[in-house]
Amino acid sequence: LRLYNLKAKHGWSDKMITELFGFLKELLPEDNEIPISFYEAKKTLCSLGMQYEKIHACPNDCILYRNSFADAKSCPTCAESRWQKKRNGDDVKEGVPAKVLWYLPPIPCFIRLFRNAEHAKSLLWHANERIKDGKLRHSADTLSWKRVDLKWPSFGNESRNICLGLWTDGFNPHATLSSKYSCWPVMLVIYNLPPWLCMKRKFTIVTLLISGPKQPGNDIDVYLAPLIDDLKTLWDEGVKFYDAYRQEEFNLRAVLLWTINDFPAYGNLSGFSVKGYKACPVCEEKTCFEYLKHYQKICY
Repeated sequence: LRLYNLKAKHGWSDKMITELFGFLKELLPEDNEIPISFYEAKKTLCSLGMQYEKIHACPNDCILYRNSFADAKSCPTCAESRWQKKRNGDDVKEGVPAKVLWYLPPIPCFIRLFRNAEHAKSLLWHANERIKDGKLRHSADTLSWKRVDLKWPSFGNESRNICLGLWTDGFNPHATLSSKYSCWPVMLVIYNLPPWLCMKRKFTIVTLLISGPKQPGNDIDVYLAPLIDDLKTLWDEGVKFYDAYRQEEFNLRAVLLWTINDFPAYGNLSGFSVKGYKACPVCEEKTCFEYLKHYQKICY
């Protein structure tokens, strides 16, 4: 785990850390259990609960091949093959998916946070240590948070219940401006933490990686389905967790308060129009606009 953390922190290549594992294997006494390669190390991490799920997707963003479509060979909406086409001809490579969604379930991450007494204590900061003088210093001071507590008292009475924010946007991981490839990570931010920890990389949970070659656009809801299922479970029934700080079991629930995104991504997530003559998602049909003839643009 320490070596994996150093790899991520300093940007080591897979080849470099594999050679380091090989060197440590020779350096340590015989019969040591250190992995001999980075591939073996990743398998060890998966067994510790850092697992992920690869879900095949329709290349046209119609469906995910899960639940009732888990064994389907082609998309029931557009009839596109599930498998990748060969370069020459229309034949497909069986077993090579045309598009893959990487899903990292958030519930195991929450379990690990509460099993650490220090982190479990930090998750109670908003209830035990926050200054409550009517001023806006933390997300718990906002009207949205207070409305949730008032409307659902059973949720608000348990200070360990988690309030989340969802963030997503597209970026080009290969840093080539001429490339049309776009990857969309979907992350969760935990607002129970103190302000100086909320946005730290350590507590930002990556849940989805929607790979290219093109952005999902308004079909992003298709890819959010597995995450939404887990969030519904956390809201409706909750999950049994062990709190290392209070040394007791409790039923954890979570709520998604808001999303964080730029204006175009807001349109994709909400389904509202964010361009053209009806670009205001609040006013909609009553949007006040004026077309600038000489600039060929619309102002509002």
